[in-house]
Amino acid sequence: MKLRIAIAAAATFTLAACGSSEDASMEAEVDTVEMAADEALVGVEEEPVEDTAATAPVADSAAEVEERAAAEAASVQEAGDNAAATAEAAMDAMAEDMEE
Repeated sequence: MKLRIAIAAAATFTLAACGSSEDASMEAEVDTVEMAADEALVGVEEEPVEDTAATAPVADSAAEVEERAAAEAASVQEAGDNAAATAEAAMDAMAEDMEE
């Protein structure tokens, strides 16, 4: 038993030592990506412009809101029914295993 614990501890420490990301190649990789992105924007003089239509609130009618609420409620009810059916099937399977 002590041997298994010692082997498990050694394996854990070995994997922990290998999992370090303090490698020079990781830092170089980040710099390489950033430099490529900077180079792509060298000739661009335009500033970004806000698209107000994209963030404007959508005015829904009361019927659309009620329809979406009913659809969501039906979806939640169906998910609950499925969960209950799955739990019932699991309980039946456990009961059958206990009887055997």
